[in-house]
Amino acid sequence: MFMAQFTFIDLFCGLGGFRQALESVGGTCVFSSDIDPYARATYKENYGEEPSGDITKIDSREIPPFNVLCAGFPCQAFSLAGKQRGFSDKRGTLFFQILRIAAYHRPEVLFLENVENLTRHDGGRTLQVILLCLHAFGYRVHHKVLIATDYGVAQIRKRIYFVCIREDLQVSFNFPEPFGNTTVVEDYLEESVDEKYYINDPSIYFYKPDLEHRINTTCRIGGIGKLSQSYRIYSSKGVTPTFVCQNRGPGGGTEAYLIDGRVRSLTPTEAKRIMGFPESYILPVSDGKALELLGNSVAVSVIRAIAQEIVATGLFDTLK
Repeated sequence: MFMAQFTFIDLFCGLGGFRQALESVGGTCVFSSDIDPYARATYKENYGEEPSGDITKIDSREIPPFNVLCAGFPCQAFSLAGKQRGFSDKRGTLFFQILRIAAYHRPEVLFLENVENLTRHDGGRTLQVILLCLHAFGYRVHHKVLIATDYGVAQIRKRIYFVCIREDLQVSFNFPEPFGNTTVVEDYLEESVDEKYYINDPSIYFYKPDLEHRINTTCRIGGIGKLSQSYRIYSSKGVTPTFVCQNRGPGGGTEAYLIDGRVRSLTPTEAKRIMGFPESYILPVSDGKALELLGNSVAVSVIRAIAQEIVATGLFDTLK
């Protein structure tokens, strides 16, 4: 695969999923930022540098020049799992920090990610505001909802992606075509798991037997007392629902699975593997915090597929 040479910044960087993907296609990270101290500590452990903190307190002049601005900007203000207060939520207004930095540096590309619900939030008006702002700041916007299982990920994770190319750059961009997924939960399991991950609850029930064959979607086979999310039991011969950052029940943010005849949640290592982080990636925080950070992360394989298409535009050929 052709490797371009370009620089990027990693805003709201979390675990560095964007960094994993963009470095794999020739990018060099020149700046990162995240307000969460646990995310910064994990990022430093894996990349050797601690991200800057609160982006609202960082002057644009302190950020080095770069070609691509990456940002999975905070989604809680738009997510179905939250209160959906949008721009009335401080986390929703962080999108405007992206515009502030873009206005000063004028990078070739803005590469953004958020929850699928952003397309419907406030009757679609929130998305229209975002698109109008990006256009007003001089960017031609390509946006699309992609499903992670279409790009090699064993997780149903629908997200909206924005690839915004500076209007003076006459290049053609297309989102990557789906190439499918052949893996399921059981492909990512650890051989030995601590007893603390198993759920021993008398209210566990099954309403259908486990799958005999693997499928490229989720398959709910039982529950743990309640009918609500995080009390559901899924087959490990299917893929996972979208990981979330809240620990809402026995299954936590990963849900519960029938594995070798017993019900348990996934471990941080298993969740890390499913999200596309390498085996060498270190999670130096508690299990709960690791799963929260993973629930807030991007699916690395999807980001890589989009990054390859950005490189394929030839935008960075003159930088060689």
